[in-house]
This record gives sequence, C-alpha cells and structure tokens, in this order.
Amino acid sequence: MASKIIVSGASEGNFGSVLEKIAKLHSKNSFSLAIILGDFFADPVYSSDENDADVSALIDGKIEIPLPIYFTVRKHPLPISVVEKLQKSDDELCPNLYFLAKRSTTRTSEGLRIANLGGSLDPNITAGLSKEKYLPFHTEDDARALRGANSADILLTSYWPVGVRRGSKLSLPDGIQNPTEERCVADLCSALKPRYHFCTATDAFYEREPFFHRPTEEDPDTKHITRFINLASSNNSSKQKSLYAFSIDPTSSAPLTLPPGTTTSPFTTAPKRQRLPDQEQSYSRFSNPNSGGNYHRPHKRSRHHKPPPGPQDCFFCLSSPTVNTNLIASIANDTYLTTAKGPLSTSTTYPNLPCPTHLLIIPLEHSPTLSSISNPEDRARTYKEMQRYRRALHSFLLSRPGDKLGAVTWEVSRSSGIHTHWQFLPVPIDLVRKGLVEAAFKVEAENEKYPVTFRSRDVGDGTVEKGDFFRVWIWMPSDEDAVDGHDDGGGSKADGEGGDDGEEKRGKQKCLLLPLNADFRFDLQFGRKVMAKLMGLEGRRDWRDCEQTDQEELRDAEKFKGVFKKFDWALEE
Repeated sequence: MASKIIVSGASEGNFGSVLEKIAKLHSKNSFSLAIILGDFFADPVYSSDENDADVSALIDGKIEIPLPIYFTVRKHPLPISVVEKLQKSDDELCPNLYFLAKRSTTRTSEGLRIANLGGSLDPNITAGLSKEKYLPFHTEDDARALRGANSADILLTSYWPVGVRRGSKLSLPDGIQNPTEERCVADLCSALKPRYHFCTATDAFYEREPFFHRPTEEDPDTKHITRFINLASSNNSSKQKSLYAFSIDPTSSAPLTLPPGTTTSPFTTAPKRQRLPDQEQSYSRFSNPNSGGNYHRPHKRSRHHKPPPGPQDCFFCLSSPTVNTNLIASIANDTYLTTAKGPLSTSTTYPNLPCPTHLLIIPLEHSPTLSSISNPEDRARTYKEMQRYRRALHSFLLSRPGDKLGAVTWEVSRSSGIHTHWQFLPVPIDLVRKGLVEAAFKVEAENEKYPVTFRSRDVGDGTVEKGDFFRVWIWMPSDEDAVDGHDDGGGSKADGEGGDDGEEKRGKQKCLLLPLNADFRFDLQFGRKVMAKLMGLEGRRDWRDCEQTDQEELRDAEKFKGVFKKFDWALEE
C-alpha cells in the first residue's frame, strides 16, 4: 500500500511555523510521516531567548505534533538541552518527533527504509567511524558503513553526490552557485539505489531528471530509479520551493518502463563501491545502544515465522544501531576488522602481544554466507579483502619478538545464518607443528557424534560447495620465518596482493572442511569450544562469561590498532 510522505527543507530554528504548516497539510492529506531536512534548530551560538523558549516548549511537549516527523542535523550542533533529552529517550524528542542520527538507518511501520548521512565531511578524521552522533560531522567510513543497508527507499544527505548533474539537461536556478559535493555520497547513492534522494546543500529547489542504476547480472531486466531533489530552507528569501509531497509503496517492484526524461546514472563512471554484509548468529555479538540508529514503530510480525534480522538489527552491520564501534580496528572497501566481544584469549594469554588479539574479519555486505553475495564482482572483492586481512595478521604475528605464534581462522557458513564472518585467533606454534590443532578439531567432532568427518579441502568463496559447512585454516610460520622472525610491515601489503584463492605466500597452512546438513544439529560455538579446550581456557568457552567494560574494549582495540597499524593495508587505499 502506498504511503503519503511530505518532506520539508531546513527550518533553521523556525520549526514552529514549519510544524504548523505540516499539520495543516496533514489534516487534508493524511500523510504517513514527514521529514524535515537540514538544521531543525537555530545555530546555538546565535540563538535568541525566543529560540530557547521555543525549544523548551517543544521538549516539554507543549507543541502538538499530529503525525510522526523525523529531523536530522546539517551544519549546526544541536542545543545542549535537546541532546540531553535525546540521550534519555532513545532519540524521541517529544511525542511524534524523532531524531535521525547522522549515520543511521530507520524502518518505519509502513516498511519504508530511510538512510541518513547528516553533517559535513570532517577533514580532521581520515579513517574510522565518528563516535558522536549528535555533532554535524561525518567521515568517509560513516558513509561506507551505511552501504551495509544494501538498499533504501529514501536517502537523506546534507550534500550533493559528486557528478549528480552529469547527463542532466537541467540547469541550476539563477544566482545559485555549485553546491558542495562529496564522493562518498555518490558511492552511497550508487550502493543503496534509493527511490528518492533528498538534500539541502543549497538554498534553492532543484529536481534532477530521474536516473536509473545499471542492472546487475543476476537481474538484468530491473532498473532501479532514483529521483534526486534539493529543497530550499523554509524561510528562504527567494521563495524557492521548500516542501515536497509524494506517494511511495515500499513493497512495489521497480517499474517495467522508464519515466519520460529518465537518464542513465550519473555515477556509472565512478568507482563501483556497493553493498554490505549479513551476520552469522554466533557468540560474538555486538551491542551498543548509543550508536547512531533508529527503529521506531516496528512492524507487527508473526510470532511463529519471524524473519531473520535485517541490516538495521544486525550486530555486524555498520549501519545498524546495535553495532559496537569501540571494537572496530580497520575498515576497507568491502570488509572490516574488529576485536571480539567477550574474547576467548586475554591480555596475558600471549606474552608478546599487548592485547587478547581474538579478531573477527567481517564483510560489509549483509549476507549469511560468502557464496550468497549475489553480485560476483562484490563477492570476489569481499573474499579477496578477507584473505588480505588474514595474511596481514599473519605478517603481524611474524613481526613479534620472542616465541613464535601460529594462527587459526574459522568460519561457519550456513544459508540460515545472519551475517557471515571469520574468527582469527593466535595459537602457540608448537600446537600447530605437532598437529594438535588439527587433531583437536577432529576429536571434538567425534565427541559431538557428528555423522560427517573433516576433510582437507578449501572451497574459496564457497560457491563450489553446494551445502553448508564449517571451515578452519591452520597456519604457522615456515622454518625460515620462524628463525628470522622479523617483518617490517611490508610483507602484509605484498602478501595481500596475491593468493586471492587463500593460498598462503608466507608460512604453511592447512584447510579443513566439515560439511553441515540437516541430519544433525551443529554447535555454532564449535570453533571457540575447540580452541578453549586446546589452550586451557575452558572457563572462557562462553563469550558472555568474558564480557568487558566499554573502557576495557576500547583500550584493547586501541592497543591492537597501534601495533597493527603498519600492517593495515586499508589505511593506504
């Protein structure tokens, strides 16, 4: 069923009249919801007593709002009193008025998916996710994280995507300079393929011709169409259009015929950086209720047929409000590296490592398995980057002085999973050299009475293996590496360029595969259980028994980032 939506340009402190206007229009049109772009409040630096009184009245619920309205941030920080209220109320400022965090995805009760990238690009942060969701700044990694939502009905940004006017025959209104454009916004629009993309980069109304995105190999007949619209502020002096109403049905498919005047995507010449990940429902779940995201008025779902979590509820999707950004160590184009929540190892497990170093390598695309990433190019890039991270971690271990370490990397690949990932754990080299790691996995499978056995086989990105499986790579330095034991950081970058099939260029490794099927119930914590027994850490088999405080998580993640920095190839791309 189609929903009626109304979008307004920035109120910039004049929210009383904007809310009143929307309410009057709502009484005649019955809108499902409204969105107010740009800065909702006046700049706190120049705020008047009258502005402050209006804000207080709004927070106290003295201004009636008859329909759900969402607002965001663009240039100015929010008033302190507003931030304090939002922090206490799950981003609901007052009844029916919700804040869209600057890096957030929201699903409304109508099923509409709204992605928001608020604020301007922060030039002082070259990598990583921004921590403060109420400030008017974002990073390129914030934009990259939002690509994990995979799709959106409505995309909101403060600035224009680079090259959006390419191929358009429409000129800007007279007297309007070229708006600020951002490359990361263009990449985000290309990835999400929103039906509507709204922004407020210039104080004028501009609606580009619709454009369609390049069809995929899997669905060559579908052309997703985006309408790009810039709205003027509500009190602009030139009386430019500041309101835009439309109807949208989130369940409808892409149109079979293109609207008149539709052009090809202006971003087809831009580097293709698309989609993001899904998550395996295993022990290392992230949660951070303070990260940027919203989920208001959820759907009523059948208790007996609950669908798997989507990106907005996924603990591994960077666009999700539940992701714990404290743990993130590195972000690449299609994958990221994070320390584990409730790590199996501790800061004292490895004498020559400054932190637990139990790590996860996670695709950005929300997908239960690598093989289920539908776009072959995306799948190939994702697998390549995951292998690059794994080899970089091996080179990092080679660089550490003292006793040498091997490494174990395991994966649970199930079509019924949520968001696939690999877990990485250092292991004393003698356990690998003596074959004890391999034996431990095989013996535990027998102890569990699994009706299948491990076999030596690697299946790459998983497409050659038709069913579900558990995979483990067991790696150790070669004799030459074990003697030398020195790596200046260049090895990881060189190794990362080759061996995309998983072949190790330094050291020795073996890959074991355990097929999974419906004949038996597989323990999702099997890999952790095996390593806990092998390393004498059985008291830490359950991640919930090993949870750390936020400060401890952040401390360990920062320590790891510091020692891994020269091996982190993602910083150079």
